[in-house]
Amino acid sequence: MFMADIAGVRVHYTGDYSHEEDCHLCAAEIPQFSLYFNSEKMAKTIRRLAEKTLEVGESVSGLLVKKAFTCQITALDDLHVFSQLSIENISQRITIAYNGAFGVLKHRLKQIFESVESLPDEESEGPAFRVHERLTVKYESEKHISLHWRSDPISDMVSDSVIISILLILILITSYC
Repeated sequence: MFMADIAGVRVHYTGDYSHEEDCHLCAAEIPQFSLYFNSEKMAKTIRRLAEKTLEVGESVSGLLVKKAFTCQITALDDLHVFSQLSIENISQRITIAYNGAFGVLKHRLKQIFESVESLPDEESEGPAFRVHERLTVKYESEKHISLHWRSDPISDMVSDSVIISILLILILITSYC
C-alpha cells in the first residue's frame, strides 16, 4: 500500500502485492497529464573525430555507436575502444593449376579487362602482371600460377572474374588438345 499525492489530492492505493482487491480509498479525479518527447537525435563526436572543430554543414565520416540511449560518432580506428572487434586487412592468395603459356593468359585477360599491366621482375620475383591495380597474377612454375589480392568487395569481384576467366581459358586449351 502507498499514499500518492496527485495535484493536491491524496489517494491511498493498495497495490498488486496485496491479497486484497485493489482499492482506491479516495474517489478523486486524477488530472490529465501529457508526456512530450523530443524526437531529435543528437550524436556527439568523440576521440579522434572530436579533435577538429567542424563548421556548420560540414560532414563527418565515422562509426555510429549507440550505447545506453546515447549516440556517439567515432573514427574506425577507435573501434577497439567500444568493442572487442578490430579492423584488419586480409590478404588472399589462391594457386591454380595452369599448364598453358603465361603470355597467352595475359593476352586473354587483356581482351577481357581494361587494365592489365606487367610488373617488373624484381618486384614480383618472376613474371607477373596486375589486373585493375587490385589483383596480382604470378607465374609460380610450369604447372601453377598464383593470384594475390587484398580483400575488399571490389577486389573480390575482380578476383572471382579472373578465376572464372582462367578456368574458361583452361577449358579452351584442353578442348583443342
